[in-house]
Amino acid sequence: MDIPLSTIAVVGLGTMGTGIAEVLARAGHEVIGIDISEAAARQSVASLEAATARAVRRERITEQERSDVLARFRTFGDLRAAAQAELVIEVVPESYEIKQQVFRELDAVVSPTAILATGTNALSVTRLAAESLRPERVLGLHFFNPAPAMKLVEVVSSVLTAPPAVEAVTELARSLGKEPVAVGDRPGFVADGLLFGYLNQAAAMYEANYASREDIDAAMKLGCGLPMGPLALLDLIGIDTARTVLEAMYSASHDRLHAPAPVLGQLSEAGLTGRKSGRGFYTYTGPGSQTVVPDALTPRESAATAGGRTVRSVGVAGSGTMASGIAEVFAKAGYDVVLAARGQEKADTAKARIGTSLERSVSKRRLTAEARDETLARITAAGSLDALADVDLAVEAVAEELTVKQQLFGTLDKVCKPGAVLATTTSSLPVVAIARATSRPQEVVGMHFFNPAPAMKLVEVVRTVLTADDVHATAREVCVKVRKHPVDCGDRAGFIVNALLFPYLNNAIKMVEEHYASLDDIDAAMKLGGGYPMGPFELLDVVGLDVSLAIEKVLHNEFRDPGLAPAPLLEHLVAAGCLGRKTGRGFREYARR
Repeated sequence: MDIPLSTIAVVGLGTMGTGIAEVLARAGHEVIGIDISEAAARQSVASLEAATARAVRRERITEQERSDVLARFRTFGDLRAAAQAELVIEVVPESYEIKQQVFRELDAVVSPTAILATGTNALSVTRLAAESLRPERVLGLHFFNPAPAMKLVEVVSSVLTAPPAVEAVTELARSLGKEPVAVGDRPGFVADGLLFGYLNQAAAMYEANYASREDIDAAMKLGCGLPMGPLALLDLIGIDTARTVLEAMYSASHDRLHAPAPVLGQLSEAGLTGRKSGRGFYTYTGPGSQTVVPDALTPRESAATAGGRTVRSVGVAGSGTMASGIAEVFAKAGYDVVLAARGQEKADTAKARIGTSLERSVSKRRLTAEARDETLARITAAGSLDALADVDLAVEAVAEELTVKQQLFGTLDKVCKPGAVLATTTSSLPVVAIARATSRPQEVVGMHFFNPAPAMKLVEVVRTVLTADDVHATAREVCVKVRKHPVDCGDRAGFIVNALLFPYLNNAIKMVEEHYASLDDIDAAMKLGGGYPMGPFELLDVVGLDVSLAIEKVLHNEFRDPGLAPAPLLEHLVAAGCLGRKTGRGFREYARR
């Protein structure tokens, strides 16, 4: 049955409520804005006036259309103004008491056929519905901030919600140019359910002094292509808001990954709630500002790269894609490079791969033909590790197996000259265990490049308890010289990126196992609601399910947290040989090439 939704009330005219009101009014709906604060109502009107004025200046709407939009938005200070609304969307503070009070008052005011929607992202829709006179008309309608720009809307049904109400708001979302995703009632729903667990882990990582706030944020932006780092995002969301969401998630899941990191509570209690207060994980020019200013925790540039060893020549051990990419990076930066493989044919094939990569850069006019030739001339392909005898830095990029890397480093220890820095590109193995395979563990450091190495800007520099200061400094200096961004982290499973990324991916798989949401809806939610370049299942299939499972096992074995145990569905797919794009089937099927 069709349910007309021409007149819509928005209760709560903060940032989110104002954004929703703007979207509705610009789409032609009569909007009744309600807030007990006259100042909030005035600010909401002013915001809509400013937004529509910008649209006129940019020639997206006419002056007449702007006048029509403004005329469709009226504000009131009393819930009785919602009497004629066919849909009411509440976006008041995240408190059961406040929301229940709003719903009780609305029950006495609105038509029996009106739909009541909560904009909560943390509280139980079922609990709110159960106390309403008409629970079948209560559902969740979760917009994302900023509402005018963000495409995702989560439509949340409880066990009490009538299907026609869901259909009506789903069609409304589509008419607004949004992408509605149908989800069930659980704290955080899809997007925030995955996002806030990841944010919480990042806060815990920072609290443990494992890495600096700048390095954690840079790692996730450069290593995963995210628009913001997790700590900066927590400041934007509001640390108190994040804590509330996580408390609700933990009360439902009892998963330690959702238990709010103590630092979130400490900052919240101190009033350091992020941008809105002017200080959170970072310090800002003032409340509401987005401009970060230096504070006592800001690293000093002058001390970042000092005291390293001289590096003129670099050896790369390996013949795969990563080895070729790393060799290309160093050669482009002017280093003499020896690319050593197990046999001359493998080495020549690896160098040819570099030639193909450089040729693509020439065809795209990112590189001159002369620079291509000079880069290739700097690379010597060798069929034995003996060719690395005189290099100043040796970087291994072989199979991600501890015994293989230990054997290789035992050989490098014998081959490489005294004083040479030995670096491993491992993404998950203990660097110190590799270092102990040599007689000079103080000269071993982790340099985790990301694939494809020529394009990805991040390098995780992993220092063990045995790594010498000048060796660590050398790795950082070299990263800067090859135009990569080094981030420091300690020698523990997953370092920064994988330690935060793979629990998030694992939790996405668990959502599918529990039949909570589909692959497509989860991928859409994270791309549209979280700004991720790829959805979790797209990414898993690209990375390889076997690689993902191996990293999950390493994380679980190191931290012994039940929440990090690999999802059974991932293990089953790997056992069946469904490894992702490389086999033509993973979470999805792919056309064979």
